[in-house]
Amino acid sequence: MDKNCGYCAGGEALAAFGIKICDLSVSQLILFKEQSHKGRVIVAFKDHVSEMVDISDEDRNAFFADVNKAAKALHKAFHPDKVNYGAYGDGGCHLHFHLVPKYKDDEFEWGTPFAMNPDRKYLSDEEYDALIQQIKDALE
Repeated sequence: MDKNCGYCAGGEALAAFGIKICDLSVSQLILFKEQSHKGRVIVAFKDHVSEMVDISDEDRNAFFADVNKAAKALHKAFHPDKVNYGAYGDGGCHLHFHLVPKYKDDEFEWGTPFAMNPDRKYLSDEEYDALIQQIKDALE
């Protein structure tokens, strides 16, 4: 665990960019607060590891199953035209994937890679709660 890592520490460190939705088999599902792409989430591995090569084959397979489960929920809840996947971590060094729903009728970044944080759309607490509920309902 890294006390400076939002995925590990939770609390204010996580609240700076996300809201925990739930735990999955070997990861946690987090709503990304910047919602230029409706339904954008992060799937973060349960332990503080930097690289895919740092986990067992079993954990890697379970992690990708969690990413797949989250992607299916996004498709079910929001019907995006495409979900982009991004695995970064130069700064935070915690294994995680961004799942970014893209919509043709909202041309923001359609046909291009998504911005890490376009800093253009934030929601009210009630709107975040509603999105989280839609995702939870679609996970079942």
